[in-house]
Amino acid sequence: MNDRTELLKRISIDPNICFGKPCIRGTRIWVSLLLDFLADGMSVQEVIEEYPHLQMEDIRAALAYGAEMSRERFVEIRMELAA
Repeated sequence: MNDRTELLKRISIDPNICFGKPCIRGTRIWVSLLLDFLADGMSVQEVIEEYPHLQMEDIRAALAYGAEMSRERFVEIRMELAA
């Protein structure tokens, strides 16, 4: 198995936990929350300090999951024309 496959094993989706939102396995921490933190400028180290039970591989798993999802679905972003 490749590294990405191993990382994605850290993600769980259970309809009985967090309404079926993808979470870091064994936690109730949503993948989307971690991605939002990183997108808002938090460093990986800051995220881990905020959630000390997370490991670097959990953050990488969230990124890998986000990458996989972006292959399947498009988010409409308004294009702005240069003036």
